[in-house]
Amino acid sequence: MPHIMIKRRTSYYDNYARAWGDAITFLETHHNMDFKQAVHYLLEHNGHSRRQPIPAPPRVSPPPQKVKPPAEFVLPEAHTDHRRVFAYLIKRGISRDVIADFIRSGLLYESADHHNAVFVGMNAEGKPANAYKRGTYDQNGNGFKGDVPGGDKNNAFRLPADPTNDTVFCFESPIDLMAHISIYSEPKTNAVSLCCLHDGTLEQYLKENPQIKGIVFCLDYDQWGREATERFSANYSERGYTILALYPPKGKDWAEYTAKKKLC
Repeated sequence: MPHIMIKRRTSYYDNYARAWGDAITFLETHHNMDFKQAVHYLLEHNGHSRRQPIPAPPRVSPPPQKVKPPAEFVLPEAHTDHRRVFAYLIKRGISRDVIADFIRSGLLYESADHHNAVFVGMNAEGKPANAYKRGTYDQNGNGFKGDVPGGDKNNAFRLPADPTNDTVFCFESPIDLMAHISIYSEPKTNAVSLCCLHDGTLEQYLKENPQIKGIVFCLDYDQWGREATERFSANYSERGYTILALYPPKGKDWAEYTAKKKLC
């Protein structure tokens, strides 16, 4: 058909008719096909037949996700002195002697970078396993709080266990624990901070010290603290522990009570 020029794969030009056409028009005009026949013909030879399923595109497996390794636990570098920590905690009502005792024992120090108070959680071997940072500058009462990455919260801030002592005291924060000691000079041993309300610390302590038979919950006197005290008391009572709940005589928590008591 010299009078036919194929311009593209899907179109042609008829010099005699002086008309453009597509593939379907070509089959209708020059092969006496109707529209359906032309479509089926093109599907059979150049496309996908209705009798043949359209092949699914090859599956491309997503690249494997990179699993971040757990952060390595590294204590912040200590400052050359602890003046800001002393000033901050004394303002909170904590005894200077109590602060000094905790610093000497390695449970507390001032960080070199931001002068945070760093409360160190020791494991059963007496090695640092966790740490909690508290800013020493409270703006509108909202100071910085944060955990050191990579720490084990089940080994949070706590006092060493006395194997002859069968009772453990539980506080919400390290400062609450220090406040209680500042007022009553107790406890000197067998005490844990629950990292707010995480009782994994208590579970770890009980696991390491099977001699403990009694638990004293000294949590905050707010909604969350009271609800947690009821929940923990019911749980550990069912497990055979003797339970006692102590709340600060005034204020939301032991630290607040200690600070107000100091001002009186």
